[in-house]
Amino acid sequence: MLTIYGSPKSSAGRCFWCLEEAGVAYETKSIDFRAKEHKSEAFLQVNPNGKVPALLDGEFTIWESVAINNYIADAYKPELLGLTAKERGLISQWSIWSVADLQDPLIKVFIQLVFVPEPKREEAVIAQSLEKLPAILGTLEKSLEGKQYLVGDRFTLADLNVAFVVGISDDIKFDLSAYTNINQWRNRIAEREGTKRYKALCA
Repeated sequence: MLTIYGSPKSSAGRCFWCLEEAGVAYETKSIDFRAKEHKSEAFLQVNPNGKVPALLDGEFTIWESVAINNYIADAYKPELLGLTAKERGLISQWSIWSVADLQDPLIKVFIQLVFVPEPKREEAVIAQSLEKLPAILGTLEKSLEGKQYLVGDRFTLADLNVAFVVGISDDIKFDLSAYTNINQWRNRIAEREGTKRYKALCA
């Protein structure tokens, strides 16, 4: 039995989604940060960084959400990682891009709007981050031109990891209406049973 530490409503969400796509049985363990449970000796043996998500598979532990997803796919649904070296390379490329380029400005805005009281918000941080998004999203929009999915002709871990980050735009109410390809791609992914099961966890 796999054990995932964290909440589907957090950055661990992409891992819950991957578990649902892989169709593998798992149990969830929440961590009480207010009670400093993330700093407990027991949890630090799972993740020495004291952060979620983390995954336990028997005696094996792994942390960092993208790495966790790679492991889940490799161990339980390898086709999500691609069928050829070229596909695997592109899936890795898009997964890294999602957290290195796209996630940074979205999270900066999210933090300001969700966690920082309005009088203390750094409007310059919000403005600068929002200014970066059209060019970054433009890369995704162009790459989806004439395609159903990011890599090959089927859903892969690239789509999951990137779509998860794009979803942050909904939380900050960033208007995606101009991005036709992205919206069609998101709608396609939303119809997947794995996606529906993951979304139900967040309800």
